[in-house]
Amino acid sequence: MPKELWKGNEAIAEAAVRAGLEAYFGYPITPQTEILEYLSRRMPELGRAFVQAESELGAINMVYGAACTGARVMSSSSSPGVSLMMEGLSYIAGTEIPAVLVNVMRGGPGLGNIAPAQSDYNQAVRGGGHGDYPRIVLAPASVQEAIDLMALSFDLAEKYRMIAMMILDGSVGQMMEPAEMPAMREIRRRDYEWAVNGAMNRERRILTSIYLNPLDEEKTNLRLAERWNEVKTNEVRYKEYFLDDAKYVVVGFGTAGRVALSAVREARAHGVKVGLLRPITVSPFPYEALNQLTGQVEAFLVVEMNAGQMLDDVQLAVRGRVPVEFYGRPGGVVPFHDEILDEIRRLVSGPLAVSSNPRDSWLTRMYRNLKIAVP
Repeated sequence: MPKELWKGNEAIAEAAVRAGLEAYFGYPITPQTEILEYLSRRMPELGRAFVQAESELGAINMVYGAACTGARVMSSSSSPGVSLMMEGLSYIAGTEIPAVLVNVMRGGPGLGNIAPAQSDYNQAVRGGGHGDYPRIVLAPASVQEAIDLMALSFDLAEKYRMIAMMILDGSVGQMMEPAEMPAMREIRRRDYEWAVNGAMNRERRILTSIYLNPLDEEKTNLRLAERWNEVKTNEVRYKEYFLDDAKYVVVGFGTAGRVALSAVREARAHGVKVGLLRPITVSPFPYEALNQLTGQVEAFLVVEMNAGQMLDDVQLAVRGRVPVEFYGRPGGVVPFHDEILDEIRRLVSGPLAVSSNPRDSWLTRMYRNLKIAVP
């Protein structure tokens, strides 16, 4: 199919429709509202369910109920809205049903602002509500990648009976790029052995997330952990750029990774052997790919639009064997490629020591650059 000019949020919405979305429940919040607006027209014209709930709490619990029937369902929101969904997400995970959530991230904490940020990384990867459960988290860096990952989100959620989240900053949600849409999938209602669908000619099916006997709850947790091991084995995804001979590696996801690629290319043009690893699944995280690189590289540079959250995962992978430096722009600020290029030059100029807390040196430099006194 030919490429068309698509806005990120609207492209996500159309991609969900073409992936077989049967029901959407959501609530408006910038910078993701165009997803809801687009689906408010598109879903009814196809005879599918669309509900603008009274709040994010209502929306995620509607997702919970509809997902119990085996339908393809999703919601979307932005940072503080997703925070309100945490209890419902935990219930969905505890009931072991598939659901998809899109988070178009904004600056925070608190109400923050409507500028693009990546400060929900920990919320998505390590948070997501109370309890002990994993979730699949995908992080696109372009409109086309967001389209492609939308169908994958539904497929993975159903394959592993768990939550699949897509996290993208507001830049990807609001930008317009040429992109190619997939063909429309036919909706085929599957009678999953676990789903409640009103059939009267079989034994009653009951879905719940409450296990009053601790041993039963433990069995559920172990079952989730076993399933997650399968996900970690089969579903790790990332992009590699110029890693064959790289002595320095930049690690960034989403827009930060995309901007970093421009800096890496320019550094390469000046003879610096630097490469980029951009995680697409931030959960499961590509620990092994980074682990393998520690044998060839002299240092890593983690770039994020936050104060250092994926940084912890990179440090876990590297385990102190080579230096890991950090550069971040929190609060809704998108870094320029020349900022990252300067950090690459600083990395190469060395010598660098393995810092117990690379955030300290980063914070000192940021205060100096912004002409603010270090507290």
